Amino acid sequence: MRLHPGENEAVGWRVVTLLDAVRQLRDASPEVVGRPRVIAIDGRGGAGKTTLAERLRKAVAGSAIVHTDDVAWNHACFDWGAVLAEHILRPLHRGEAVDFRPNAWVEHDRPGSITVPADVGLVWVEGTGIIREELAPWLDASVWMQGDLDEQERLLLVRDGAAPEQMEHVANWLLEELPFLLRERPWARATMIVAGPPHMGHDPDTELVVAPPTSP
Repeated sequence: MRLHPGENEAVGWRVVTLLDAVRQLRDASPEVVGRPRVIAIDGRGGAGKTTLAERLRKAVAGSAIVHTDDVAWNHACFDWGAVLAEHILRPLHRGEAVDFRPNAWVEHDRPGSITVPADVGLVWVEGTGIIREELAPWLDASVWMQGDLDEQERLLLVRDGAAPEQMEHVANWLLEELPFLLRERPWARATMIVAGPPHMGHDPDTELVVAPPTSP
């Protein structure tokens, strides 16, 4: 498996049910009361973060998803931590609903807003770069999706298309993604490592392939 320089390949992989994985993530922050737990899902582009977040949302009644791509839309690849913290994570920590229209949405006439009801018990925040030092105080637990870099880059192109302008976009994204992740080392901060794509037999509807965090 080709990984980032400095990223250790996870060991001790095992198959667990989705609900057992959620229980482990919840147990990482037993002191949380009066507000939703905030659990981050991070990984490279093409790792399967959005798919995992949706599976977890369906498995956990009363949970919601925030996509950092919505916060970053027409703003910046990674320079959105302060915006996310102030307008989404801070209200969630106060037990309040979220209804936020980023400036870029207003400037480009994108309809709607980023919303999270006040009565949810758990919020999955998914996106590349969410497990970072700047946001650590706001996160109750986190998941890093580990996978082969070549495979993830291939999946990124399959997902986004191979038109010249799109390939240029992917190339520019990788120029920012790689040094950012090398600096932040999210795999060393994560509560749990999830295989993406999994390399052990399992039921994709009800199970995950997980491992303990890698060493720093």
